[in-house]
Amino acid sequence: MIPQDWDIEPLRCDVTLLSGQHVLAQHCNTSGDGVPYLTGPADFPSGKIQLTKFTNRPTTLCKAGDILVTVKGSGSGTLVEADDSYCISRQLMAIRVKEWNAKFLFYSLLYNASKIKTSSTGLIPGLSRFDILDQEIPLPPTLAEQEAIAEALGDADAFIESLEQLISKKRQIKQGAMHELLTGKRRLPGFSGEWEIKQFGSVLKFQVGFPFSSSFFNEAGQGIRLVKNRDLKCDDQVFHYSGKIGDEFLVQDGDLLVGMDGDFLPCLWTKGPALLNQRVGRIVELPGLNRVFAFYYLIEPLKEIENVTSSTTVKHLSHGDIEGIEKPLPCIEEQTAIASILSDMDSEIIALEEKLAKARQIKQGMMQELLTGRIRLL
Repeated sequence: MIPQDWDIEPLRCDVTLLSGQHVLAQHCNTSGDGVPYLTGPADFPSGKIQLTKFTNRPTTLCKAGDILVTVKGSGSGTLVEADDSYCISRQLMAIRVKEWNAKFLFYSLLYNASKIKTSSTGLIPGLSRFDILDQEIPLPPTLAEQEAIAEALGDADAFIESLEQLISKKRQIKQGAMHELLTGKRRLPGFSGEWEIKQFGSVLKFQVGFPFSSSFFNEAGQGIRLVKNRDLKCDDQVFHYSGKIGDEFLVQDGDLLVGMDGDFLPCLWTKGPALLNQRVGRIVELPGLNRVFAFYYLIEPLKEIENVTSSTTVKHLSHGDIEGIEKPLPCIEEQTAIASILSDMDSEIIALEEKLAKARQIKQGMMQELLTGRIRLL
């Protein structure tokens, strides 16, 4: 339901629709010569335009403020707001507003993106001019109200973008700190002298997970969670184990785990009690090694092992690969100090990411309330 003084109008009432055209490969370049050429949603991942191709033979040109919509392929219905003039390919169309507020229309289409995408049909998904021009938009009675809504949502977007930029900057700072601190190029106050080269087998043991019987696996939450290789990256499919267990393979928060198939990335477990399943290993530190320091320090040598490991299908890591690593190690006190600095940086980044997720959630709620007239700004 919308307010009584709002109207529902199809796009054809106020927009001009420009169809993109193909530019031959011989007229394209990646050296920045000519007009930027956009060929599809790959050029605007995460809603931001990235310039990868250019052309001196532009065909259809959009302008700043136009709304670009993908009309061919699996990305049909994907939207982006043009911030400059671009040449657009036949995979795109440009929506150009006449009287309505363009920013308001962009947010309205974005809010109804799923509806637009459902209009895409065929073996190869695609949108026709009619599919776009027939899209209906709830409209406030005045241009001033459209502008007020667009401004409020624009402010929310600006806040989100500022958080994204801050997180990116913090990650770069952390990456630089890791490079300097984990190689000894920068020493913390109170520490000096050469680091001692050690074989990691002298400061850690690598425990390989147990092949628990799959007959006791379930997705109903019965028993205790299993740590599978994919669980170190995501939670899209969580398995539990309802059979008998012992303490030997019980994982707790803070344990340092490593996937043994594919990407050999270390992970500090934070998802509660679980069982160490096969193809996942646990690093058990011995005297002379700080666990959190090892988490950061092992990223580079594990990547090196991954790069040199040959495989026709999936790469595999063995306990000998890890225990055989030889690298200079600082004393335990310096390890602890380095780990504290890097983990503090990670905590700050995590807090900012949570703030960003909340800001995105708030913006989504604002769109739902403002673009349907449930909340009025004027």
